[in-house]
Order: sequence, then C-alpha cells, then structure tokens
Amino acid sequence: MSFDFSYRKLNVYNLSKELVQDVYEAVSLFPNTERYALGDQLRRAVVSVPSNIAEGTTRQSYKEQYHFLEIAFGSLMETMCQMEIANNLNYISQEKYKEVEDKIIRVYKMLSAMQSTIKNRIESNHL
Repeated sequence: MSFDFSYRKLNVYNLSKELVQDVYEAVSLFPNTERYALGDQLRRAVVSVPSNIAEGTTRQSYKEQYHFLEIAFGSLMETMCQMEIANNLNYISQEKYKEVEDKIIRVYKMLSAMQSTIKNRIESNHL
C-alpha cells in the first residue's frame, strides 16, 4: 500500500532534497580532517531543511506551519554560511560552490513565498 504524503508534492520540498544531495556530494570532496567537523555540521543543517518543511505540513495551525518554515529557513542560511566557509577554505571548487549557492537561492525564494502565503492566512484569520 502506498500513501501519498502532501509534502512530497511541494516543489520547495523536492528542490531542498536535491540540495541535500548536492551538499553531500560537496562534503565528499572535503579533506578527511574536515569530513567529521564542518562536514557533519553541514549535513545536519541541510537535512533539516526538507525535514522541517515536511514536519510543518503536518501541523494543523498556520502558526505552527510558519514556525517550521522559519526553522527550515534558518537551516538553509546555516547551510549557506557553511558552504561559504568551505569555499573560502578551498574544500570545494568554485563551480561546485556556485551550483549549491544557486540552488540555495531558489529554495530561499520558494520558502519566502510559502512563508508569505501562510503569514497572509494567519493575518486573515485574525480579522
């Protein structure tokens, strides 16, 4: 029996899962000494993005949904910061960095739009 969870239909969720794969590939290029420091932190941050999008969709109230999107957004910015650090330390190529950065920007825009929609729903429910 197959169950179709609603979050699987969200473009932002699917793109953020692609971002997870891209970051994992980037971390595999890190020197061995960094795979368990910056690499672990990066993996945790990037996995948090689609995880919180998925969890937020299960919440009944718009405020809770918004809260989980805020967490996803924070994890996305943490990922960006750590990718910048990895790039500055020459752990990844400029090309790989740019590829990940472009995807982060796309997820950022989608999350922002989703947050705006939910914020409008919260405000319209208070009228």
